Amino acid sequence: MTASVRLKPGHVQPVWAGHPWIYAQAVERVEGGATRGDEVRVLDPRGNFLGRGFYSPGSAIPVRIVSRNESEKLDALFFRGQVARALEQRKLLELGDETTGYRLIHAEGDGLPGLVVDRMGDVLVLQILTAGMKQREHIILDALEENLRPKAIIDRTPEKYAKAENFTYTPGFVRGKEVEALDFKERGMRFRVPLALGQKTGFYFDQRTLRGRVEALAHGKKVLDAYGYIGSFGLFSARGNAESVTSVDENPLVGEIGAECARLNGLGERVRFIKEDARRLLQDCHAEYDLVVLDPPRLAPTRSARENALVHYAKLAALGCRATRPGGILVFCSCSSAIDLHALTRALATGAQRANVEAVVLERHFQAADHPVPAAFGEGLYLKSVIARIRPR
Repeated sequence: MTASVRLKPGHVQPVWAGHPWIYAQAVERVEGGATRGDEVRVLDPRGNFLGRGFYSPGSAIPVRIVSRNESEKLDALFFRGQVARALEQRKLLELGDETTGYRLIHAEGDGLPGLVVDRMGDVLVLQILTAGMKQREHIILDALEENLRPKAIIDRTPEKYAKAENFTYTPGFVRGKEVEALDFKERGMRFRVPLALGQKTGFYFDQRTLRGRVEALAHGKKVLDAYGYIGSFGLFSARGNAESVTSVDENPLVGEIGAECARLNGLGERVRFIKEDARRLLQDCHAEYDLVVLDPPRLAPTRSARENALVHYAKLAALGCRATRPGGILVFCSCSSAIDLHALTRALATGAQRANVEAVVLERHFQAADHPVPAAFGEGLYLKSVIARIRPR
């Protein structure tokens, strides 16, 4: 018999409304002797069914709801259906043949919490983030193969998640033939990312729409792509006929990869890659660029780190404002779910004040549509970006 997780009074409404996470402080008791990875039913204090998911004892989120259908079995048929549904949703985005790299399964957004899958051409890269998903790895892989027939499937589960969920960490090829690199296109731009670059799944598809906007804004401008990774913002800026493009990252490998991608697209002489700490470089910039993109790594991995992160965001905003010419454009981003749009905008305003300029927000952007978010799951809207014009006071 399936074990049950019963909630305390006062903790039901968010779950009833569709929030997929059951927090540890919301649990009254576990009935039926569930162990790590087991399927469990989630009940309200009166015993009414709210959903079912997989159990992670000791976690701050011991259950992530996978289904709200009381009679539905979380078996191979279920996983095949979820993968097929996710693929159909991506077809509705009409990405076309010019975009062969995108997020195929976005965890809670596709009804599979604890599972992320990126499609990179004919290769799939996945991350398994919970013990429940790890225990069902084989049926997940079968579902992916049946629906997509990939050349290879690669596991890039972050080690910290495997340790936190107490399962064996086995990165690398799990199905198909081995490949040397991940080859895909985004709006016609070719990317080739060697497997040696192990950051996340290998690419940040969530910024696809913002990259398109930056490309449109870059015409005739001197562009700085800070925290450039492999320089994707810089590459699209160059294709958008920027006057000059500088991409900065302290990892020398990503600069080499970015330079190769530039050559692949006939942009080899249009983008300059610099190995440098972006913050240090910005400190020496004074009104040098017409368009500055600041897309730093996650500064607030948890809510407890939020206030300290906001201090850093404000300092970074000040540097970005100083580096931008009067009348120029600053693109300011945060991938921390703990930092909402209001907080990010406030950090920009604080930074602008310190730089003795005015930042006027022109546009607001979020993660691309292949990263869907349930309406009740505010934490899922993790990526926020603002495009602002920097004006003298």
